[in-house]
Amino acid sequence: MLNFVLCDDNKAVLDRLSKMMDSIFIENEIDAIISLSTTKPEDVLSYLEFNTVNALFLDIDLHSDISGLDLADIVRKKNKRIYIIFTSAHLEYILVAYKYKTFDFLPKPISTERLKETIDRLVDDISNDKEKITFINIDNKNTIINENNIKYIKKDGMKLLFYTDSKIYESYSSFSKISEKLPSNFVRCHKSYIANINNITNIKISDNIINFDDTGEFQCFIGPKYKNKFMEVFNNDGNVTNDLE
Repeated sequence: MLNFVLCDDNKAVLDRLSKMMDSIFIENEIDAIISLSTTKPEDVLSYLEFNTVNALFLDIDLHSDISGLDLADIVRKKNKRIYIIFTSAHLEYILVAYKYKTFDFLPKPISTERLKETIDRLVDDISNDKEKITFINIDNKNTIINENNIKYIKKDGMKLLFYTDSKIYESYSSFSKISEKLPSNFVRCHKSYIANINNITNIKISDNIINFDDTGEFQCFIGPKYKNKFMEVFNNDGNVTNDLE
């Protein structure tokens, strides 16, 4: 499911945009939700710290100490992959907006047709990215797993358990050996866990719990030794080298 966040200083504009997007999601059978719709840029920063977001719709003039451009700058420094779409009636901002690797710029008032075009392109772009499948051989029996399906890896005695939606795979191996095969989105978060940050739904930082779905069925834990490094990697969207030793 794709996760959208909206920020505009005008509540009426926010409500209209939310309704338009919900209609587009339903009519086109797009698996997506608007998880946060707010007039406060601070709410966006707080939410992004512990939740995975695919796309951020930002008004430029937020009538706040933090403008939409300022917010985009902060977000982009922490997250290189999130899609940023600016909305504004001030077309003079277009060239400046694209400095922040902007996916699109929607002039206000936003039409349904223009919004749908943007969402279609965004969904298509994300889908193509997810289709880049890579596999990992987890043992000497040539057990192959799609890396994208792994939520987390748990150390259980002499074995490693690979948790996916469909089943739990077992392998007699160690974190140091398996780390050589893993991409940078697999990050050590506990002495007994490695998390795939691409599949994280949310983090309960006060409880040191990482959730990989909304039911609590898939979750692992953050250990004090690994907490600072893990949160640094998570907030930078995996652009830090793994340290799994």
